[in-house]
Amino acid sequence: MALEICVKAAAGAPDVLGDCPFCQRVLLTLEEKKIPYELKLINLSDKPQWFLEISPEGKVPLVKFDDKWVPDSDVIVGILEEKYPEPSLKTPPEFASVGSKIFGSFVTFLKSKDASDGSEEALLNELKALDEHLKAHGPYIAGEKITAADLSLGPKLYHLEIALGHFKKWTVPENLTCVHNYMKSIFSHESFVKTKAAKEYVVAGWAPKVNA
Repeated sequence: MALEICVKAAAGAPDVLGDCPFCQRVLLTLEEKKIPYELKLINLSDKPQWFLEISPEGKVPLVKFDDKWVPDSDVIVGILEEKYPEPSLKTPPEFASVGSKIFGSFVTFLKSKDASDGSEEALLNELKALDEHLKAHGPYIAGEKITAADLSLGPKLYHLEIALGHFKKWTVPENLTCVHNYMKSIFSHESFVKTKAAKEYVVAGWAPKVNA
């Protein structure tokens, strides 16, 4: 039985997978665990009535477990790990929060209109910390194999690379070689290639937030 999953459709292309990093995190988990699933693409700017009935807040991702629709990628990934323990994607607790502040720092810097507000530096500090961690423990967050922490961070770094490159002409500094290798490795992973949104949809997804 395939699991039903509601995910964001692309802006302006309702039948194409959209650019939500939290949806991609769940899709990556399904792919890595080889769990069959059925995609339901939701146009978030024109939500269908049936979707609002199962998700009154209108949020994605949403997965159906035993006739119950469950929101929140953290919760969904936890349930998937419990129900489908093989292969295990558990991140050792001491590494679980590695890179967890990068996404927030990226969004603050992306929206920033003031070059001297410290938001770029804050993001750089988070990326440097990730680089140090990978240098000591890599190639992935918990060592040799991909775990849940990578499946959460990978999509966020993909958004960071595309959105900052497009809107700020900004790239991750070359000297953070471990971060560059990490991104290259995750982005070329088979499950990632299969579940990522096309670059133009990532740009379209962030445009309203940048121009707000």
